Amino acid sequence: MPTGDTEAGRLIKSRQRVSDHGEVFTPDWLVQDMLDLVHSETERIDSRFLEPACGSGNFLIPVLERKFAAVQARYAQSDFEKRHYALFALMCVYGIELLADNVAECRENLLVAFVKFVGPRVGDEWPEAARSVLAVNIVNGDALKLTTADGDPITFPEWGYLGRGRYQRRDFRYDSLKQRSLASRRNGTHFEEHEIFTPLRTYPATTVRELTA
Repeated sequence: MPTGDTEAGRLIKSRQRVSDHGEVFTPDWLVQDMLDLVHSETERIDSRFLEPACGSGNFLIPVLERKFAAVQARYAQSDFEKRHYALFALMCVYGIELLADNVAECRENLLVAFVKFVGPRVGDEWPEAARSVLAVNIVNGDALKLTTADGDPITFPEWGYLGRGRYQRRDFRYDSLKQRSLASRRNGTHFEEHEIFTPLRTYPATTVRELTA
């Protein structure tokens, strides 16, 4: 049942969801305090953040806003670079969420933040490109089982910005990323990145317009 418009009510959607899924949302002040502990990473446009129980975006939205602040500081003089790096910032934010309604809400909240930053009068291609990114970056699945809601292995895209309006995408299985990374830490073995992480697929370089297709 709804909990009302109290602080506690904003942190949970229903008592049944808390009971069934342990769903409680972290308050913004605590999110900000936690992000301050890694502030140098939150200020890097290309640093990648994964929230394995992302809810409606309580962590991811503040991370994205901090990345946007870095974009603004560096590229405010060029609308072209500002928009492309803003999309790249969005590309570096990932989430896994068990509940489908939270997934939809998280994607929409991140999209709203993106459109607000790049400006509402940039045309349809930028919001649509952002939707395409969020469709693969925010996954409806189980972070403990490493599977999607359909039972398939979770796959994430790694995005890179090549400059001049072009992006590169490579797909990786989440279970492989996690297991190989943990194994290398436990064994104390140093691997080069290409030795640990093998992409499932590498895509041709793409543009914002091509992302909307």
